[in-house]
Order: sequence, then structure tokens, then C-alpha cells
Amino acid sequence: MKVILLERVGRLGTIGDEVTVKDGYARNFLLPQGKALRASDANRTKFEGQRQAIEARNAERRSEAEKSASALNGKTIVMVRQAGETGQLYGSVSARDIADALIADGATLERNQVDLTAPIKTVGLHQVALNLHAEVSVSVMVNVARSADEAERQAAGEDLTRKDYNDEEEPFVSLAGVEEDEDEAAPAEEAASEEEEQTA
Repeated sequence: MKVILLERVGRLGTIGDEVTVKDGYARNFLLPQGKALRASDANRTKFEGQRQAIEARNAERRSEAEKSASALNGKTIVMVRQAGETGQLYGSVSARDIADALIADGATLERNQVDLTAPIKTVGLHQVALNLHAEVSVSVMVNVARSADEAERQAAGEDLTRKDYNDEEEPFVSLAGVEEDEDEAAPAEEAASEEEEQTA
């Protein structure tokens, strides 16, 4: 489907560009979100008549996004979650969780502006991008830990997922299997010696 862009969209183009996209992408995202119009003679005329207003509105949104960006860029939020000893979360941290935490902290943004390709499933420091506008992106640090104390240690550079063994304490090794193997090997040796005697 060919569309006229009403704002800059990723690698597609900028305001006024006519681009060809997949039908599903246009119907499910570009058209309902007001980011594009179907490319037709009527819409081209409509766009040209409103071009100045569209560009002014886009500049205003960009300006607002830049103000939010200055407050958000480099910000760190702490997410306390239950996790196992290896650092694997029992649940996960989603884009919605991050957006809610930022909004609770006074930020102004939408959930779909959090660019998280997959939910976070481990403790640690995770850098997450925020697309506040087609031309304005920043990143925040999400500190996922089991407690506020661990979050502080993690922020100070401590690796909470590594498990160190004390030199005096060696890991327990079971020897039960060794004895069983020897018992199983004995009948086999006896059988082999009997065969040798018979052939002799």
C-alpha cells in the first residue's frame, strides 16, 4: 500500500514522503495512529492544504518531547522483583512496568514509547530506550534487584548473579556411583576369565 507520511517514521521517511508499505502495517499502525494517509489524489490535495499546520503541530510535539527528554535521559529506576539464586526472575519486567514506574516518578510518556523488544527476566542493570518522538530518543537505566539494598550494591558495580565459592569449602561430590560401577564391573571380569578358561 502506498501512503503519505504525516510525520517522520523510523527509516521510512519524513513528513510528506510517499512510501510503499505492507498492507497490515498501514492498516494496523500507520493509518489508525494518524501517522499517514492513503496515497490518493484527494489525500494529496488535502495534505498540501494542511501541510503547514501538520508541520507546526509536529514541531510542537518535538519540542515537548525534547523537554521530557532532558529530564529522562540517563535516569535510573529501581524495580524490586523476586528472583532465584542465579538471578533469574520468577516473573519479568515489561514495558508497561517501566512506563508505570517512570510515570509514578513524575515523567510524561506513553507505554508504547518504551522500546523494549523482550521482557527483562534477570536481575541486573538494563539500558532501555525511550522513543519520545520520531526524532527524539533517550535511554534510561532499569535496575532490577531482589531488594533496595541489592539495587544499591548493584548500582555500585557489584555483580549479584556471580556465586563465589570459599576456598576452604569445596563443592560436595557424591561417590555413591563409583562403588556401584565397580560392583557392576566385577561380574563382567569373572565372565571374561571363564571364557578364557573354556577356550584354553
